[in-house]
Amino acid sequence: MIAACIVLLNLGCASSKAKYPPVPRDQRDITVQDGYFYEVAPGDQVNIFVWGFEELSGSVPVRPDGMLTTPLIEDVPASGKTPTQLARDLEKQFSVYVRYPIVTVIVNGFVGLPSQQVRVVGEAATPAAVPFRKHMTLLDLMIEVGGLTEFAAGNKAVLVRYADGQQRQYSVRLDDLIRSGIIEENLGLLPGDILIIPESWF
Repeated sequence: MIAACIVLLNLGCASSKAKYPPVPRDQRDITVQDGYFYEVAPGDQVNIFVWGFEELSGSVPVRPDGMLTTPLIEDVPASGKTPTQLARDLEKQFSVYVRYPIVTVIVNGFVGLPSQQVRVVGEAATPAAVPFRKHMTLLDLMIEVGGLTEFAAGNKAVLVRYADGQQRQYSVRLDDLIRSGIIEENLGLLPGDILIIPESWF
């Protein structure tokens, strides 16, 4: 996030010429599809259903340390696990007290791990860290944060992406996408992407 803020400051002093290259054409449609599963994160609300044992079922929060507590079981590691993985772990824990427990975990109020969020900073109507969704695009993200402010330099926006252990920065044209409706400027997003929207200098 510090790196993103430094880029944002640099962008404020940039000329009208794009400072970074556009996202390569062969990567514009890339979105996470197969193999992506949501992982439980601190702040999520988790519904735990233990079949046949209503007293063991209920809704509990995932604490900031990534743990949760249920009836009979304290300090269960939850962060970074898929709901299915967490359910299997809870079955092992409950088996000490219940014969053959069957557990289902349902996540509500998604927060998302930092590595599974897409962040927007700068001149968005409501800058935010948004949980990534399969097939998420730049347009989806802008709808989520309420679009651009009147002071945004949308065509100077930068997408910061980490791939293969390297940070890459690309120019994106939000004014063309949102204000001019040029849908070709839409592109697929990946978990961990950061969108930086600078302010216009008049």
